[in-house]
Amino acid sequence: MTTLRRRTLLALPALPGLARAQGLPRIGVLMSLAETDPEAAPRRAALVAGLAALGWKQGETLRLEIRWGDGRAERIAAEAAAMVASAPAVIVANGTPVALALRPLTRSIPVVCALVTDPIGNGMVESLARPGGNITGFTFIEPGLIAKWLGLLKEVAPGLTRAAVVYNPAFNPWYPRALAEIARAPQGLPVAVVETIVRTAEEIEARLPDLAQVPGTGLVIGPESFVLPRLPALAAAARAQGLPGVSVYPRFAEVGGLMAYGPDVPDIFRRAAGYVDRILRGASPATLPVQQPERFAFTLNQATATTLGLTLPPALLAAADRVID
Repeated sequence: MTTLRRRTLLALPALPGLARAQGLPRIGVLMSLAETDPEAAPRRAALVAGLAALGWKQGETLRLEIRWGDGRAERIAAEAAAMVASAPAVIVANGTPVALALRPLTRSIPVVCALVTDPIGNGMVESLARPGGNITGFTFIEPGLIAKWLGLLKEVAPGLTRAAVVYNPAFNPWYPRALAEIARAPQGLPVAVVETIVRTAEEIEARLPDLAQVPGTGLVIGPESFVLPRLPALAAAARAQGLPGVSVYPRFAEVGGLMAYGPDVPDIFRRAAGYVDRILRGASPATLPVQQPERFAFTLNQATATTLGLTLPPALLAAADRVID
């Protein structure tokens, strides 16, 4: 069956331990991406390690069931419904699309979000300090980070006059609100924003030649789970079109994009394990504050900068966590 094929139930102990395991608290995890995506293993490992550090060992003190959304809205919706129907003790929701899919399905099962954006604007919580319902967790992107991306592009490519911010409104309906917020900020925007709505990674690639027709254009690739499998192709296409690009995903720079800046994703999953622990021990998600990222990673690709005819400023090179030659 499709549902069974798309979920990963981490190994349980053999009988007679299995009988005991069936009475253990069960944690559901719904990932927005595909199980085969390179981003999947570090996220899963960080969550498992975080739980283990708090005494929650798979097959000994809890059961962990992971489902995968494959970066597709319809798959995420189907897996969200199946997960709620299975009634786990807690659900870990990876990403805004997953949290949005779960929100109308349950008001009773605690949901710990990892990498959710604008939970107030999306109607998930009443406030960051006091969520007030069954959803809490850890955010990913906020408007200031978009402004940071634009500023980094301008610093690396001083001739930049506009940046195409690509997003899928079905996955990330918060983008217009975020862009409007940073546009209202006193300092304004370092470059003009071109809102570029796409629904597949292939569509982004198809739009790049048109974007490149206007000199002084850059590219911003934020949190889009359907983009993850095609980051190498997107990086290659941006480089071929002469578009300096920045992404929230370090892999974009690792596979040939110009740079990446964003939260440390495994760290967020480790912290999410702490909230799962607290809820299993009796805490209410309504009173656990939504927390923001604490650690960030900055990656630069020197070879791509050279290909694009750009000189990376010494200050940025010094600030980078990793420079790829």
